[in-house]
Amino acid sequence: MASHPLALDPRTKLFMLLLANLLLFFHVHTHTEIMLVALTLLPMLPAGRWRMALRLGVTYAVLVAVSYLVPADSPNPWLHLLALLAVGLRMMMPCFITGAYAFSTTRTSEFVCAMRRMHVPETIVIPCMVVIRFFPTIVQDYRQIRAAMALRGVAEGRFALVRHPMQSLEYVLVPLMMNAANVAQDLSVAALTKGLGRPGTHTSLTMIRMRPLDWLTMIVCATPLVLDIIGVL
Repeated sequence: MASHPLALDPRTKLFMLLLANLLLFFHVHTHTEIMLVALTLLPMLPAGRWRMALRLGVTYAVLVAVSYLVPADSPNPWLHLLALLAVGLRMMMPCFITGAYAFSTTRTSEFVCAMRRMHVPETIVIPCMVVIRFFPTIVQDYRQIRAAMALRGVAEGRFALVRHPMQSLEYVLVPLMMNAANVAQDLSVAALTKGLGRPGTHTSLTMIRMRPLDWLTMIVCATPLVLDIIGVL
């Protein structure tokens, strides 16, 4: 199955997700973090996810601004709490960005093929495949619940869930939590029905391969982190 000329290999996306988690592990400088966030936002543009890139980029910029604009000697404890929350969310944003890009642009078949190319055991491939399909299914269920609530005139509007938290708990969160277990079980059964748990060599109609663009992306994205670790940046 042919892919877009600028589409990255799933293994490259996993590498970018690993780099985002290493940012938290090594606690790099803010400018290194900003550089890597900008580099991870760029692949979203040719993938057609420019709205997602814009929203995530603006959110990250706001968090960086808040964490820097709040004075350290401010006597207001609420400002310090706001800055603390901004810093915590800002440090997790690279993981959110790379995760959103990987999950929104990678088909399940591509991910399974990439995991098998890396010789990952089937006991890990199957749960990962279930997780990939789990969240889109939950989002679809949430939209159906919101549409049913709007049809009945319950908690209408964009910010209705914030204005009516008890109704949100009763009509949204409770059905989602009850349905989550059923969704996970159904996806697991579907995966096993397709033969993913069968021993032996598996074939796939999906063709993936590492191209020069993938290697270049991995090198460029890893460079700021490596330079920060060795003390150059």
